[in-house]
Amino acid sequence: MDSADLAKHFSVSHPFHPLYRQEFEVLDLRTAWGEERVYFHDAAGKLQRLPLQWTSLAPVDPFVAINAGRSHLRIQELLQLVQVVQRLDAACRARRGKEKARTVK
Repeated sequence: MDSADLAKHFSVSHPFHPLYRQEFEVLDLRTAWGEERVYFHDAAGKLQRLPLQWTSLAPVDPFVAINAGRSHLRIQELLQLVQVVQRLDAACRARRGKEKARTVK
């Protein structure tokens, strides 16, 4: 496939979509409901649309490109994980404090 043909075709890249890995011809690209969508005809000839992010036409996520499989979490996700661990730690400390207070009485 040459680059001109790649612009005319796409495949569904969302792993949980029933059309995953299937290839279709692009009919139109439009913004609808606040996001870019790809319009195409399915195997039955029915007009369909998908979010651009669910297709091979979506730009590569910079994190995914740079990460090259080395990390499963982004910085924001790591910061959220830190918050969860801190809350769990605080809850454990509070529980231990209550247990010690009961045994002292």
